[in-house]
Amino acid sequence: MHLLPATTHSYLFRATESLSEAIVADDVPSRYAMAHVAALQAAAALIAARTDPVEAASRAGRRRPWNAWVRLKKVAPELSEWAEYFAAGAAKRAAAEAGSIRAVTAEEADEQVRDADRFLAVVEESLGLMAHTSHVARLQHDRLVG
Repeated sequence: MHLLPATTHSYLFRATESLSEAIVADDVPSRYAMAHVAALQAAAALIAARTDPVEAASRAGRRRPWNAWVRLKKVAPELSEWAEYFAAGAAKRAAAEAGSIRAVTAEEADEQVRDADRFLAVVEESLGLMAHTSHVARLQHDRLVG
């Protein structure tokens, strides 16, 4: 049995929190940005799990910035399409975080939430964990019942 680093669990927890916030966000830019951040945190969880601690420590000493999506493609090549998809949305996320109300449409924000939810499940499964119940499906169910 392989134990996951504490940082992996921390990133997964934060990804879940960000995704939950994205789902209930009232404004479109926040919904998009929070969903993108959730995906970024899920990627960080997988990177933390698959990166050798000695290599990570030596990289930290150099303080060279790195892009999570580029790093994800290196440590999890099977997730390259996901990495490219979310990397392509980084500029929109930055604009949304800066307060641009025209940065993304409601449809793009909803798609980002759904895709971040799916990506989190893929990451969980890649880590050998049981994938969460879809947050999006649960929210839709709660809206119908409530």
